[in-house]
Amino acid sequence: MKSPYLITKEEILKFYKSVNPLTHKGLQGHAVIIAGSYGKVGAAVMASKSCLKSGCGLVTTFTPKCGYQILQISIPEVMVVTDENTNFITHIHLPLIPKAIGIGSGMGQELATQKALFEFLRTNTSALVLDADALNILSENKAWLELVSENTIFTPHQKELERLIGKWDSESEKFQKAIAFSEQYKIIIVMKGVPTFIINQTKVYQNTTGNAALATAGSGDVLTGIITGLLAQNYEPCEAAKLGVFIHGLTADIALPQTGYQSFTASDITENLGKAFLNIEN
Repeated sequence: MKSPYLITKEEILKFYKSVNPLTHKGLQGHAVIIAGSYGKVGAAVMASKSCLKSGCGLVTTFTPKCGYQILQISIPEVMVVTDENTNFITHIHLPLIPKAIGIGSGMGQELATQKALFEFLRTNTSALVLDADALNILSENKAWLELVSENTIFTPHQKELERLIGKWDSESEKFQKAIAFSEQYKIIIVMKGVPTFIINQTKVYQNTTGNAALATAGSGDVLTGIITGLLAQNYEPCEAAKLGVFIHGLTADIALPQTGYQSFTASDITENLGKAFLNIEN
């Protein structure tokens, strides 16, 4: 494999969009987060909040009934639509066609949830980020990968990646398999890790921000929200993935002097998004 392209601030500034001073929420994109199940509504909260704080104009979260109050109280800016089921998602019905959707965080793998994902993939037309349990369900039902639209963004951690592409014996084999998978399904893979790599068919990008503080529960849910929010703002999928991982890592670089590695949490990523955007703009 030839050397990956580095995702640097200079690279980001080539496509970064400053906010138009005359914009309004309707122009900033409407994103949907489909996430959560009983005991894992926090994942929906983190993904939704980071989506909103990535500059997205409107966010609607689709979650089981058990997530309704939690979301309404913890993020009053987000609109909430619930499944008819109390504890997990069984049927995804959205009252709108959003610019972008992020699906999978804390969703669980109940049989009814798997069927709901199948039906959703069959009919969805919005730009898409697939994370966590959405990826785990697909790795159990590989034939469904054919339903995934071109340029969909997958955000697996190492274990989720292994379930999708199979085991590897070396780093080079991992990349070969990931590139082949990306080419076969024409999707973009955000390979989370140290460092994070993005694979867009034959092109490989390496992120230059971030540190070990990001190895914490919920970090991936926040990344899903950020990338979904950027997609909703009309970034091309590969650009949204590049800017998403860059800014996600940058928050940890900014916060580290205050938090140290040990006490940095996923919520600190979201709290520092504003500083990260300002860092890019200045």
